[in-house]
Amino acid sequence: MSDISAPVFDFAGNQHLTAFDGHTRPELPQGMLSLTGPGATAEAGHLPVRGDLAHIKLAGRYFVPHYAVPMPHTVAAKGASLRRAGKPDAEQICMLPAGGTFDVLDIAGGWAWGQFGDDGHVGYVVLTELEGAA
Repeated sequence: MSDISAPVFDFAGNQHLTAFDGHTRPELPQGMLSLTGPGATAEAGHLPVRGDLAHIKLAGRYFVPHYAVPMPHTVAAKGASLRRAGKPDAEQICMLPAGGTFDVLDIAGGWAWGQFGDDGHVGYVVLTELEGAA
């Protein structure tokens, strides 16, 4: 396991971003990454992978243009509706319980895309249904 206080990114040699704040750091792939054949297909609904973005822990297994370090947020006291798309009329996947951890991987248009816990459902939550970093 890596030291969770070590920087994940180093910008211009002096600004560090860890994004973990005491949480367990995912294992980052080591060495060169390469394409070795057809890409693996993600299990629908449980792997944080979409066409343009994936969780950093999946680098080396799923090829996408960008990988993100999760930003843990707490589900608000009223719970949160997890949806298949970032729009109010999108299908609801499930209700997330209050106090749970939702790992945010992307934020756009008032919606957060991410995963509930380490291996829970993946989808979109309205930002107002989340509290600051867990």
